[in-house]
Amino acid sequence: MKLKTSMKTDKRIPVYVLGGFLGSGKTTVLLHMLQYCEQMGWKPGVILNELGEANVEGHLFHNKKVYELLNGCICCTIQDDLKETMDTLISEITQQPLDILFIEGTGVANPLEIQEVMSSTPYIDQFQLMSIITVIDASHFLEYQSIFSSSAEVRHLLEEQIVCGSLLLLNKTDVVSIEQLKKLKQKVMKIAGDKKVIVESAYGEVDPALLFEQRIQSIVFDNKATHNAHHHHSSVKAIKLDELPAFNQRKFEKWIKQLPDGVLRGKGFIKLEGSDDLFSFQYAAKKVAFAPISASLEREAVINLIGIGIEEKQIQQSYKKLITQ
Repeated sequence: MKLKTSMKTDKRIPVYVLGGFLGSGKTTVLLHMLQYCEQMGWKPGVILNELGEANVEGHLFHNKKVYELLNGCICCTIQDDLKETMDTLISEITQQPLDILFIEGTGVANPLEIQEVMSSTPYIDQFQLMSIITVIDASHFLEYQSIFSSSAEVRHLLEEQIVCGSLLLLNKTDVVSIEQLKKLKQKVMKIAGDKKVIVESAYGEVDPALLFEQRIQSIVFDNKATHNAHHHHSSVKAIKLDELPAFNQRKFEKWIKQLPDGVLRGKGFIKLEGSDDLFSFQYAAKKVAFAPISASLEREAVINLIGIGIEEKQIQQSYKKLITQ
């Protein structure tokens, strides 16, 4: 693999950025990449960015060197925090060496300004940006692109993420028809151009040789695109619900699926009636999944909802109805 060769010939630490819309499967792809690093004996570092006040996916990266950037988006409101994290990494490299670094942005991140940080001094001397992997939800991309079922803000953001990606990963292709997949590819190619590499996947599983290939040789900035990078954040909001009771699973699922259409992503930890365990939950595209987590992790019950144009008062009123039923 090219990565293995570059590690021997270039002293800089290779960096892979994972981007893509809310619920597209970025974290799943990242976990597969980390599993491959373990097989290869590489020491990875991970920077995770969340819009909310708490990272509710940190338990998935147990025993990994993880830096959390909360309450903002790398490409705008907490860009200075990203630089501080990179400074910390540089200071720790001699004592805690890294072989590879992953940066996972929020679901509303535009990677352009991450590139800008990586190409500035002193980071360009220590880190080498290898690839920007944009994960696309094949099961809902056409819906998100429709003027009848999404906002102009969402459509513009999706296009930004595709244009920025050096590898476009069509995820969740197992749940779309051949005809839908054909239309999706045509739409993506129309946005990205026919020179972009497009790979299909299910459950975020991709040949590591494709994921780890170096696809960025140099960085050329489009000043106009960089200037416009923040526009989509005007109405993005993260809402946190805590001090939660135990929920009836059926009622909880019904409630979260009936939230306003602007709520695009939900995740957190909750207790379910009839069980002493704490469960993590993931919500996207009107689907919700639960998984028990170890009590040793000592997590607090919390719900994080992320969306565009959502009102906290409306969410709180809906939540109050749920817990008083």
